Amino acid sequence: MEMPTEMQHQAMGYDRAATMFSPDGHLLQVEYAEKIVKLGSNSVGLNCKDGVVLIADKRIRDNLIAPESASKIYEVDEHIVATAAGISSDARILVDKSQILAQQNKISFNSPIEPISVIRMIADSMQAFTQYGGARPFGVAIMLAGVSKGRAHLYTSDITGNYFAYKANAIGENDEQIKEELRKNFKETMTIDEGIKFVMKIFKNILGKNFEVERFDVGYVTLKDAKLVRVEGEDLKRYSK
Repeated sequence: MEMPTEMQHQAMGYDRAATMFSPDGHLLQVEYAEKIVKLGSNSVGLNCKDGVVLIADKRIRDNLIAPESASKIYEVDEHIVATAAGISSDARILVDKSQILAQQNKISFNSPIEPISVIRMIADSMQAFTQYGGARPFGVAIMLAGVSKGRAHLYTSDITGNYFAYKANAIGENDEQIKEELRKNFKETMTIDEGIKFVMKIFKNILGKNFEVERFDVGYVTLKDAKLVRVEGEDLKRYSK
């Protein structure tokens, strides 16, 4: 009986380093890291007509944890926000680097950094850890949203260091199911309010009896103000009715 390909790769040691290609062209440690993202809690981003919004499931299972300490919407700069799926501590490192880059840009050029500069730096950092030995790949996918020069931007970077701009996207455990809904029903003419209600409806269908408004982080940046606004508490509950 022939041994399955994946087992052959493991037996030959092709999964022992992120820098070692298997004979059929795979970086197995990178592919394993991608599976971590698929186990992470969901985040959804929408590029709406009046701005950009991120909705993230905090998925807190322990009621002893203070909910505000488990935020999944990270402020990179006042006009740029990020969220992640996968290992939260890996995301924190990349967000910290992004915040430093944003402040350096502000001091050096006296202007707010463009979102594409931030996502390119994040993607470059992630790519480096698939190319050089001595460290594992980042086990996280980053979704970045922001407003620059009157336009809204939504980007996602994956484990390999690739990044793309999106009209709408989802990362995490149910990403394909959510993306199917986005492909069918998302419209670029949606407002931020309509977008939040739309995503909450998707989560209601997916989570069923486990749906609770308190488990979500919501943040958006409008074209008008270009500043992060967080939606919490009673303000968030009205979107789930």
